[in-house]
Amino acid sequence: MVTKNIAVYGIYPRRPMLERAVQELKDAGFRNEDISVLLPESGGTKEFAVEKETKAPEGAATGAGTGAIVGGALGWLMGIGFLAIPGLGPFLAAGPIMVALAGAGSGGMVGGIAGALIGMGIPEYEASLFEGRIKKGGILLSIHADDKDWKNKAKDILKNSGAEDIGYKKESDAA
Repeated sequence: MVTKNIAVYGIYPRRPMLERAVQELKDAGFRNEDISVLLPESGGTKEFAVEKETKAPEGAATGAGTGAIVGGALGWLMGIGFLAIPGLGPFLAAGPIMVALAGAGSGGMVGGIAGALIGMGIPEYEASLFEGRIKKGGILLSIHADDKDWKNKAKDILKNSGAEDIGYKKESDAA
């Protein structure tokens, strides 16, 4: 098994930019289980489902582990679902961040979004900055890369697709 040892991440101001990046990552050969997305679910499940031409609004409910039928690039991601984060509201999450956020509610030194991001390898300062940006509607995209070449490929895709505050960090071997 290949060890994932580098996290590459950035913030997108709009969902179409994010979807373009996810499609480019897919086309470049990244695995869907290596991509995490976190975005505020401010439009409601009905708007999201209608935009993606599905009939999910009636069946989708906010809560950890609740899935939604999602089309396009986001539908390719693993474990997509809605999470309710106390005090912050509903979020759509996919990939490893879904698991990290689902466990963040059980407590910890830095709970919530920032704690989950720190647990994924994002430095504490940037995690706090990203939490603020996400609360204001920003969208986090994080990619786990196996080596320097994949890291550079991910950084280029984020840069070319309009990501802001792009960074990377070597992940702990314990993950």
